[in-house]
Amino acid sequence: MDEAAFRATRGTVAGVACVFEKALLAQCAGCGHAVRHALAEREAIGCRSTVARANCATLFGMLRERSVFALRIGPTDAPLPHATTMRLQCGGLTGLAFAVVAGEASESVGAGDVHALVAAAQARYGTLSDLPWPALVAAVAGWRGRRRRGDPR
Repeated sequence: MDEAAFRATRGTVAGVACVFEKALLAQCAGCGHAVRHALAEREAIGCRSTVARANCATLFGMLRERSVFALRIGPTDAPLPHATTMRLQCGGLTGLAFAVVAGEASESVGAGDVHALVAAAQARYGTLSDLPWPALVAAVAGWRGRRRRGDPR
């Protein structure tokens, strides 16, 4: 399938794309507002709630902005490589989970509901700007994806 045709069809089928789609597809997290659609042997995830999507977009934008130095990426709005996006999404959500439950969580907390996690963070800290960003950026920088077989790292 032509990539341009895929993107056009995806917009009509899935509606508004989920901001944390890659994290949801990798099962780093889940979301009650996510809607999954099968399209051309791929899976697309949309968001049912405009408020939830706006909150997630704000969180992701702030994660990207504050992680520029740690991830060695430019401050432009250019698309990020897949691995960098995964670090931002999965690492950021894991760090947010630890921040919301004050470090009492295990690694599985990051697999919770993304919107519930963002709402809990807003309830605890007031705004997303008041989150403990050094801890979140450290979680983003420290997150590692799945290892390949035979990879010695």
